[in-house]
Amino acid sequence: EVQLVESGGDSVQAGGSLTLSCTISGFRIEDSDWGWYRQFPGNECELISVISRDGSSRLAGTVKGRFTISQDNAKSTVYLQMNNLKPEDTAVYYCAGDRPYFRWLSPRCRDGIGSWGQGTQVTVSE
Repeated sequence: EVQLVESGGDSVQAGGSLTLSCTISGFRIEDSDWGWYRQFPGNECELISVISRDGSSRLAGTVKGRFTISQDNAKSTVYLQMNNLKPEDTAVYYCAGDRPYFRWLSPRCRDGIGSWGQGTQVTVSE
């Protein structure tokens, strides 16, 4: 069974930093692309970053320059480093993988495709 477990969510003040982790079990991390999504309080979903099997990565414009995605194959973990956090970054953050595609336009969180973690809450206050 594939399991993804996110951790690292917290409440921070604007301008602060957090690192989210997504630890993968039951699946070889090298065999998939991995992505981070977030779901806002109004349920809108955003795909914010994807790291590909070849090591390349992509970031949404809303987080470019502030967030970085990376992975450690030895630890079977994907990370999301978040700097200069803003109140509008407040959301539940999910990692996902083992899926045939990541859809940047009109993404759906926890869409039943591939494997998803349970989410970790990030709250940013003024």
